[in-house]
Amino acid sequence: MFSQTVEYALRAIVHLADQAPNPCTTEQIAKATKVPQAYLSKVLQSLRQSNVVHSQRGIGGGISLVKTPADLNLLEVVNAVDPICRITTCPLGLKGHGANLCPLHRKLDDAMRETETAFSETTLADVLSASTSSYPLCNEPVDRVTTLGITPPPNSSK
Repeated sequence: MFSQTVEYALRAIVHLADQAPNPCTTEQIAKATKVPQAYLSKVLQSLRQSNVVHSQRGIGGGISLVKTPADLNLLEVVNAVDPICRITTCPLGLKGHGANLCPLHRKLDDAMRETETAFSETTLADVLSASTSSYPLCNEPVDRVTTLGITPPPNSSK
């Protein structure tokens, strides 16, 4: 359902949220997220152009989030690299249908709307604080109480 670009962007952003507010190099992000570095560079460029991440060259530089993890939702990340396309008119171009979608295309658009809603209501802080036995992309989570102001998931090392 989602492109590889979206998957890679979400992995990168979750990693950056986990490391926030510290910047990370492209190499560090690629290693942590298992995304090919050349592809990741292109993804990060789209995220920079959409003002989701900031990059700074030099010592102490790297890539960092523009917003805090609590203020950045998943939909902003998805829309920065490969926006969800809603069905507003008949994809087959049938004149009789126009904006009156058939049951199949209505269901497809409903699913896309629900995905948009779920992603817009889910912040990176939500993803990182979700109760689960597996932690997103990270072997050793940082101290969430001081860094993000949220409680770490159960079974974490902190």
